[in-house]
Amino acid sequence: MVLALWLNKFGVRVRIIDKLAASGTTSRALAVQGRTLEFYQQIGLAQAVVERGHKVPAVNLWVKSKPAARIPLENLGQGLTPFPFPVIFPQDEHEALLIARLGALGIEIERQVELAAFEDLGGAIRATLRKAGAEETGSYAYIAGCDGARSRVREVLGAGFPGGTYDHLFYVADVDAAGPPMNGELHVDLDDADFLAVFPLQQNGRARLIGSIRDDAAKDHEHLRFEDVRGRAIHNLKVEVSNVNWFSTYRVHHRVALQFRKGRAFLLGDAAHIHSPVGGQGMNTGIGDAVNLAWKLAAALKEPRSAALLDSYEPERIAFAQRLVATTDRAFTAVISGSAFARFVRTKAVPAIAPGLFRLPAMRRLAFRTVSQIGVNYRDSPLSRGEAGRLRGGDRLPWVRVGQGQEHNFTSLTSMDWQMHVYGNAAADLRAVADSRKIPLHVFAWDGRMKEAGLLRDAVYLIRPDGYLGLADAKGSAPAIDAYLSERNLRTIN
Repeated sequence: MVLALWLNKFGVRVRIIDKLAASGTTSRALAVQGRTLEFYQQIGLAQAVVERGHKVPAVNLWVKSKPAARIPLENLGQGLTPFPFPVIFPQDEHEALLIARLGALGIEIERQVELAAFEDLGGAIRATLRKAGAEETGSYAYIAGCDGARSRVREVLGAGFPGGTYDHLFYVADVDAAGPPMNGELHVDLDDADFLAVFPLQQNGRARLIGSIRDDAAKDHEHLRFEDVRGRAIHNLKVEVSNVNWFSTYRVHHRVALQFRKGRAFLLGDAAHIHSPVGGQGMNTGIGDAVNLAWKLAAALKEPRSAALLDSYEPERIAFAQRLVATTDRAFTAVISGSAFARFVRTKAVPAIAPGLFRLPAMRRLAFRTVSQIGVNYRDSPLSRGEAGRLRGGDRLPWVRVGQGQEHNFTSLTSMDWQMHVYGNAAADLRAVADSRKIPLHVFAWDGRMKEAGLLRDAVYLIRPDGYLGLADAKGSAPAIDAYLSERNLRTIN
């Protein structure tokens, strides 16, 4: 759906099919991170998510029925982004918002339509779709497999999906409840044997519980009810559940596809990578895939000579997915491990050390940059070149305020197109290149906040439609910009 919204902004026609009769009414994905909100700001969606979601002011760690530590999260990323906070916005509600936005644009999801097969003909995709027993075959420019862990697109491509499944069984429950953890903050029980997280929702008295299930109860998981798992961990957090709206169990996997692209077919989201829920990264990573691919598809469709841009999708996104799976795997193992050392770290060391660490500005910034995904970069991408200040090609453009009011440099990113930024003074020949190439040049008066953000005075930054730097040139050189654009046959998309 995010891929479709972005492509629509570029004037690209899309068709969305889904073999399910309706969108999900339950979900495990809850967190919307800062980088996702930045992407949503580019298409006018961020404010609706923030208003409908719940900003989490703090996370509380509990050990043996007692609060052990509180870590403030409010404005954790102050000065780094317009969205310096995590937002809880359940995926089912999130999907409903996206469906409504697509509907307003005249894009409807075709339900109970299944991909039977497809073939890459070199110049097009020939796909066979099945609905109500009848089949239709059509020709399309590209196919994007956003079809989950059991992806039919991945199956047809023959892309391997190595990894594994953790032994532990988990549950998620949507509940109405009371008690200390129902104060609008996130609560995590770090018990010796159990794990439970209480995620606050926007509605007062409502929360999502995500917890582990002990081995003895997990044996008969198909018939489990919430009453079977409400025991020790919930007792430890003193959660008084008055109503269970829905309940389900699941296992956690860790896998990354061996390829994200083959010819005119692409894999995104859970079709390309699945991992533990630690850090609330999964849904946001899939959205990042969609944004990365959307502008490249649009460029290739508008200017066939730009089709080489599509070669950068897989190396940019697969490298991040592999790092993410490895990182979340280590964190998840620490959370669920029953070893004596892991229990000590979980129940003693973390509650004792974490609050002090999070009082350090450097630690707060590092934690936010990591979890919010604003620290994701594409420095090793074939599209990334140059260095200016602390920034290199492939880095996300730093967010800075400009002038004396509330204006900031991200406002220009709503154009969703190539652009140049200069912080200070721009050379005359740079303006000539901007005019001849029809690429906007934004010049911001220099101040100290820009240096703090890592920007270099009078340098030129060529910015991709997704807000990452294609080229950073310390000299503010017009020939460097011209050469970069010519080598890649780049032009504005909109």
